[in-house]
Amino acid sequence: MCQIQVSKTLFDQERAEGFSQKLLDTVNAGSLSLMISIGHRTGLFDTMSNLPPSTSPEIADTAGLNERYVREWLGAMAISGVVEYDTSTRCYSLPAEHAAYLTRAAAENNMAVFTQYIAVMGQVEDDILECFRNGGGVPYSSFPRFHEVMAEDSGQSVLSSLFDHILPLIPRIQDRLESGIDVLDLGCGRGKALIAMAARFPQSRFVGYDLSEEAIAYADAQAQMRNLKNIRFEVRDLSDYSQTADIHSYDFVTTFDAVHDQAKPMELLKGIRRTLRPGGTYMMQDISSSSHIENNMNHPLGTLLYTISTMHCMTVSLAQGGEGLGTVWGRELAQTMLREAGFGQITIHQLDHDVQNEYYVMPV
Repeated sequence: MCQIQVSKTLFDQERAEGFSQKLLDTVNAGSLSLMISIGHRTGLFDTMSNLPPSTSPEIADTAGLNERYVREWLGAMAISGVVEYDTSTRCYSLPAEHAAYLTRAAAENNMAVFTQYIAVMGQVEDDILECFRNGGGVPYSSFPRFHEVMAEDSGQSVLSSLFDHILPLIPRIQDRLESGIDVLDLGCGRGKALIAMAARFPQSRFVGYDLSEEAIAYADAQAQMRNLKNIRFEVRDLSDYSQTADIHSYDFVTTFDAVHDQAKPMELLKGIRRTLRPGGTYMMQDISSSSHIENNMNHPLGTLLYTISTMHCMTVSLAQGGEGLGTVWGRELAQTMLREAGFGQITIHQLDHDVQNEYYVMPV
């Protein structure tokens, strides 16, 4: 029980006004996230980054969009300071310093990608409210764009550094991939990381499992389009993976931001240990956080992570009758579960450019 502390201080008007301003800033920032998401999805930032100062009709015409909507969007962008507006010429421009974090040319630095989560999560607010009242969860099928946004997020955080930074965390793994080994990616989503590895290492064999039929269909189509013969994808529920895993069948198993979403994460981890061959390695990319809220108070993405957990990661697990670990399950609990699953040697790596993730390497 929390002890009740009776405050004898008077109402702090200055503190109240400061908090009121914070809430006002929050409403504006939330609105701006939606507008930045639209700017990303429509390609308006990409268009403006290649234009000189231009009027609303000129920007809309170049982007192939409706001018009336572009004009209103530009109003939000100008007032928020994302774009600059010249009142004498009525021209808008996107500063190069802003384009460096808002355009597809910015690659892994494109923060506009992450604003899409706000709109995606907002779509299920009514469903989440019902869960607050009655328990249960919201299934994957209620999130029509989540896998698309996750794939784009993964393209920045994982693909951009997969070969130069992530795989080198594992001694000799790229040499083994060159020679030819069996690789499994669990909770593979749209399969971007697996497809990239299959293309890079044609002597190795790659398999991806995911619960989402939509994600697997997309991954299959991408692999076929690239004519990759060394990869296959399969729709698979991993809730009983400790029982259904193929024993000693894989040399390298990966999960990218997938374990905490599972209905039965321990079943998944035990299955991974069983499916690895002697001398194999499991690499788990998951969210960089502590299992204890007091250690996350200064996390640069803390509010976002707990929000995503409430609105997606925890609820999709609970929708399957699962444990609902949540996005911020944290390294302490992760290590406890990994040891219980049979992994004795656990090394956690952080990459300088990636504040969002940690990389667990576990040889067997």
